[in-house]
Amino acid sequence: MKYFGVVGSILIWFLVFISFVEVNKGQILTTLDGPFKPVTVPLDQSFRGHAVDLPDTDSRVQRTVEGFEPEQISVSLSATYDSVWISWITGEYQIGDNIKPLDPSKVGSVVQYGKDKSSLRRKAIGQSVIYNQLYPFEGLQNYTSGIIHHVQLTGLKPDTLYYYLCGDPSIPAMSTIYHFKTMPISSPKSYPKRIAIVGDLGLTYNTTSTISHLTGNNPDLVLLVGDVTYANLYLTNGTGSDCYSCSFPDTPIHETYQPRWDYWGRYMQPLVSKIPIMVLEGNHEIEEQAENQTFAAYRSRFAFPSKESGSSSPLYYSFNVGGIHFIMLGGYVAYNKSDDQYKWLEKDLANVDRTVTPWLVATWHPPWYSTYTAHYREAECMKVAMEELLYEYGVDLVFNGHVHAYERSNRVYNYTLDPCGPVHITVGDGGNREKMAIEHADEPGKCPDPASTPDKFMGGFCAYNFTSGPAAGNFCWDQQPEYSAYRESSFGHGILEVKNETHALWTWHRNQDMYSKAGDIIYIVRQPEKCPIKPKKHMMGDKGKRD
Repeated sequence: MKYFGVVGSILIWFLVFISFVEVNKGQILTTLDGPFKPVTVPLDQSFRGHAVDLPDTDSRVQRTVEGFEPEQISVSLSATYDSVWISWITGEYQIGDNIKPLDPSKVGSVVQYGKDKSSLRRKAIGQSVIYNQLYPFEGLQNYTSGIIHHVQLTGLKPDTLYYYLCGDPSIPAMSTIYHFKTMPISSPKSYPKRIAIVGDLGLTYNTTSTISHLTGNNPDLVLLVGDVTYANLYLTNGTGSDCYSCSFPDTPIHETYQPRWDYWGRYMQPLVSKIPIMVLEGNHEIEEQAENQTFAAYRSRFAFPSKESGSSSPLYYSFNVGGIHFIMLGGYVAYNKSDDQYKWLEKDLANVDRTVTPWLVATWHPPWYSTYTAHYREAECMKVAMEELLYEYGVDLVFNGHVHAYERSNRVYNYTLDPCGPVHITVGDGGNREKMAIEHADEPGKCPDPASTPDKFMGGFCAYNFTSGPAAGNFCWDQQPEYSAYRESSFGHGILEVKNETHALWTWHRNQDMYSKAGDIIYIVRQPEKCPIKPKKHMMGDKGKRD
């Protein structure tokens, strides 16, 4: 019976795929063919993945350097093509009762680089930090990091391969030679070939499958839309659980096991030491500690173009990649109209020149248009505060994580089908150890209690019953909502390939498929002539339409 169940699931998926192809006579569908009738791909019971964290005995997460030699090396972008950040860690972390932080001033932060591998004549000097994760409770172990270095390289040429090594040549403690490629110049004709987008990654055996598939797609850039290591699924003694609140309900504070960050940095180094990665915070990065400090690991371990993009916080920032302007918003920092993030967003949007960067892509962690029971309408207050502003400026695409499944919307605004609204895509299926999201809020008996939905960290309540449309008077739909075009519970990642000013190919790749196969594929098509930008007059004066 199990065999026939598996065969049945495969057959249903195949028929869904065939129907997509037939509708468009063998061609890849575009958003102009929509809005599409909602599709739910049945759960493939034969594939649940291996949602078990890599142990500290795995060679891929162990420390292999000596002394103050660099490890956990990564590249990230600045706000424009002519600058990148190189980050790494030296020295060993400490965890226990009697920890003594390392002195960052004792180790230099130097990058030697150039276009000729045999002659790295250019040099940049940066800064270094350490961070602590401290708990004022007896029996909990404190943590202090190795020395974290960030060096900004400037004056780079677009679309150019650079070689580099990093460390402190005076010790000497330098890395081997690595390389990266800069992004194309900002222009409506220039785009990277592929951008990988993934969320809720963690460090499980599922994660290794996701990263293997992602690497096989040869991306030029990786976007991680929150929930990085899941170190907060552990106690400070290294005991972990798939559900922290279920296993450890009586801990005086939500603990973390910070070495999981170091394991993750080591595992990811082969990829992110050559392919730039841009990271956005998720709820698992909050990591409360003594004196109400939060986000210490996230703020310290990654370099962000916050200052370059006019932001005062690493929790929200923006940057250009060729003809794309990316806006990285914070779902766990104040976002109302009177708050700094909202004011920054207004200024950032007003400064976007769509004749230079036609594509406007926004990302944040908790989705606004997910139909799964897990985290259903959890970020409603953020949606109420910011959706109108993003719509007025013609955001084309939105990427989110948080929900451990895949879902793509039709173009939508304010829960209504709208040809000028963005396409919302949830890719929270990177492979972490928490359970996969399976249940949908529109299934009988699965609609959550509205009072249970607000995010506990941000607070507030904005998720009232719908006032119009097919779900008027109810908190949930009684069928898959019309704004939900495609949803499936599988692990995977997505690839965005912007072709020109108006067309971008989106493919979603499932871990259980062959490397060249796409589980979902569609062209996202912009229509600037039909969807004029409608900025508020006090913000933009006489500026009017999209390019």
